[in-house]
Amino acid sequence: MEKEERRYKAMSRREEKLGLLVWFRLSRIYNRSLRASNQHLKQWKLSVAQFDALVQIGSHQRLTQQELADKLLVSKGNITQLLTKMEELGWIAREQEWKKKWLSLTELGWELYHEAVPLQEQYQASQFAGLNQEEKLQLLGLLRKIQRNQ
Repeated sequence: MEKEERRYKAMSRREEKLGLLVWFRLSRIYNRSLRASNQHLKQWKLSVAQFDALVQIGSHQRLTQQELADKLLVSKGNITQLLTKMEELGWIAREQEWKKKWLSLTELGWELYHEAVPLQEQYQASQFAGLNQEEKLQLLGLLRKIQRNQ
C-alpha cells in the first residue's frame, strides 16, 4: 500500500509540474502577444485597453459603463480613467441617464474604429498562422475546457 501511495504522489507531482509548465508557456505567449499588440496599435495612438473598449463600444453601438466593465472583466472604477482619456481624445461620448452612464463612439471614434479594428483583427489572427485549421480548432477547444474548469 505504501508503495502505491508513493507512486501516486510521484505521478501527482509530475502532473502538477506539467500543469505549471503549461501555465508558464501560456503566460509567456500572452505577455509577448500583448507587447506586440501594443506596438502594433501605436500607429493609431491606442493601447490594448483602449482598443478593447473601442471594440466593445463600437460593436454594441451604445452600452453602459457597467456593461463595458463586465465585458472587459474589470470593475467600473477601473475603467473610469481609461474612459476619461478616450473622452478627452474625442473618441467616445458619455451621457448620464439617471444612475447609468451610457457610452457611445463619436464621429472621430467611428473613424478610428473602422480604420484600426479590421487591421488589428488581421494582425491578431496572423499570430496563429503557424497552425492549420484543425490545430486552431483543437486549441480553441482545449482553452474552452480550461475555462470551464476555472
